[in-house]
Amino acid sequence: MSGGGWWSSLVNTTTPKKKGPWQIHCHLVPRRIPKPATATNSPEEATTTASSTTTTSSTPEGPTPPPVQIPLSWPADSSLTLDWIQNLISAFDWSSKNLPPAELPAVLPVSVFDTLVLTASKILHKEPNCVRIDDCNDNSRVVVVGDVHGQLHDVIFLLQDAGFPCDDRFFVFNGDYVDRGAWGLETFLVLLAWKVFLPQRVYLLRGNHESKYCTSVYGFEKEVLAKYGDKGKHVYRKCLGCFEGLPLASIIAGHVYTAHGGLFRSVSITPSKRSKGKKNRRIILNSETKPLCLGSLEELSKARRSVLDPPWEGQNLIPGDVLWSDPTMKSGLSPNTERGIGLLWGPDCTEDFLKKFELKLIIRSHEGPDAREKRPGLGGMDIGYTIDHVVPSGKLITLFSAPDYPQFQATEERFKNKGAYIVLTPPCFDVPEFHTFEAITPRPAAKPYYDYEDVIDSDEELDLASMVTAT
Repeated sequence: MSGGGWWSSLVNTTTPKKKGPWQIHCHLVPRRIPKPATATNSPEEATTTASSTTTTSSTPEGPTPPPVQIPLSWPADSSLTLDWIQNLISAFDWSSKNLPPAELPAVLPVSVFDTLVLTASKILHKEPNCVRIDDCNDNSRVVVVGDVHGQLHDVIFLLQDAGFPCDDRFFVFNGDYVDRGAWGLETFLVLLAWKVFLPQRVYLLRGNHESKYCTSVYGFEKEVLAKYGDKGKHVYRKCLGCFEGLPLASIIAGHVYTAHGGLFRSVSITPSKRSKGKKNRRIILNSETKPLCLGSLEELSKARRSVLDPPWEGQNLIPGDVLWSDPTMKSGLSPNTERGIGLLWGPDCTEDFLKKFELKLIIRSHEGPDAREKRPGLGGMDIGYTIDHVVPSGKLITLFSAPDYPQFQATEERFKNKGAYIVLTPPCFDVPEFHTFEAITPRPAAKPYYDYEDVIDSDEELDLASMVTAT
């Protein structure tokens, strides 16, 4: 798309300002000072909140000039810098407020998109299914983030509030970067840029919405096509390829397991009989009558994650379980019939998993206020997190980082939930510090990219026939 338009003269006359090493200039998104929370889940848990501030709009003289030189270009030496990421964030923030979606290629050309996604994909595909974050020390902090669902401006605030990734500050994102919100592409690209810049400090896990099925139903595909026009299909395919490389889970400092949905089953496989001297043996599923039981970290490491839509049947069930499963207060392990994929697991399974692998904490995401409204026995998502299971070996926490979710809502009254992130600190990194925050308001005007009034909820039974078609 051409870089022309009413704003082209602004682009050519704007000079980037000099920035300090850790100062970000996010136009119209001021820093907010955290305040003590008034609500906690238990007396010993300190919760931090941040009140929202109102952004200013364009002046009567004309639209706000872009805060950086655009279009953005890839660094000549192919090495991303903090300054480059600051400029990317500022440019996306500004364009969301001042440009129609179809002008995004004039901010981030397809060629720059291609290089960023290819560079990130090469890093992600080389990572194991379960990444281990073991190089934490007495000065380290680990920030864990739940679903963000294309709410770019809240993600910008979260990064500012928690402090940017750096040598002693790790980030683990639990997936669901896209869909429902209006800026899924920008959100995902910002996080990919951080991954490229600090690959050993930023870890991006996969969510159930990083799939072909979900993105075709909940808006991301249409968002990309609207923003990149005749190059939209190309951009969408590149994103799907990147989704395939996202790891499934993480273990932090040997004590904390994080994943988007949560726990997973054991899928026993046995070699079939073969004649002596035959090179290959056929692997078949041996699960005719075996009851459900929890899987092992070794099984997780061997699962095939590079599928656009994780299967709900067959011998590669583990990715679907990790991405789609939910906790319950009922003991045992059972099929997740509400979603049509994944499992439901009770407090006894949480205890078994923690004890078996010598863990203290499970942090999962996957459920916002709309989903928790339908989940008897479990807490709501008013403050961005719930403590679902407390067992002798530790805790299970659900973390949700998209405040005032969903951005587009069919009901008259909004949930007005807060978002939250968790900070893990030394010595053991297993005691969560909760930080809650409100949504940046008002959001820039945007239209939904999906039929939010009629679309089936992702926390209800999936249209499995459509998923088969989408694969």
